[in-house]
Parts: sequence; structure tokens; C-alpha cells
Amino acid sequence: MRGLRKYWGYLLFFALITTAWTWKLGPAVLVAGWALVMAYFLFQAPVYCGADTRAGQLCRNNSSGILMGCSYRQHKWQKLKLAFVPRRWRELNKGLWVSGSKILATLGAIVAIVSGVVSTTLAVVKP
Repeated sequence: MRGLRKYWGYLLFFALITTAWTWKLGPAVLVAGWALVMAYFLFQAPVYCGADTRAGQLCRNNSSGILMGCSYRQHKWQKLKLAFVPRRWRELNKGLWVSGSKILATLGAIVAIVSGVVSTTLAVVKP
């Protein structure tokens, strides 16, 4: 049970994927669920840090989420800066595809964002 607590976002992701298109849950629940999944992948999913080290390599320490760095303060600032400074988005994109766990978290966040927008749009259109 202790290991499942770390991966609750994946479980919610698969639950929403299987029930999202039937509209049994209602649009408000779908939007809230996709927002939770997106927040999980961006800030809590277990991945490698991937920040640039002084040696010019990628950091292999454990991290929480795509946008958060490892325990080093400089790595946390470096990762957040990549997300909010437009000229560094290319470096962020390069770092999103470096390991299997990062690829899964990146794809999960993209699906959560798109599905959340679709759920919100359909909720507005379909009363």
C-alpha cells in the first residue's frame, strides 16, 4: 500500500481515461479529475531531476514532478526557470524526453491538459 501512495496520479489517470468519454461522472468531476492529474504529473510524479550539472551532464537524482528539481536548490530554480523563461523552453523540451519515467509523466500531463480542455469545452456546449 505504501508504494501505491506514490503513484496515485497514474491510477486516477487510468480511471479517468476509462470513464471520461462516457460522461457518467459529469463535467465538473472530469475537469477536477484532470486538473488533479495534471498537477500530479507536473509537481509530484517520481522522475529523475534532469537538470544540467556543472560537468554538463543531466542530474540523475530523484525528483518530484516534471517541473521540480531534486534536493539541490539550484536544480529546483533551474527547472522552474526553464518553464517560465520563453527562450529556455527548448532546453525544457529536451529534458522532458530523457528517461522512461519522464516520458510517461510528460505524455500524461499532455493528455490531462487536452482532456481537461475538451471536458470543459463540452461541459459548456452541452448543458
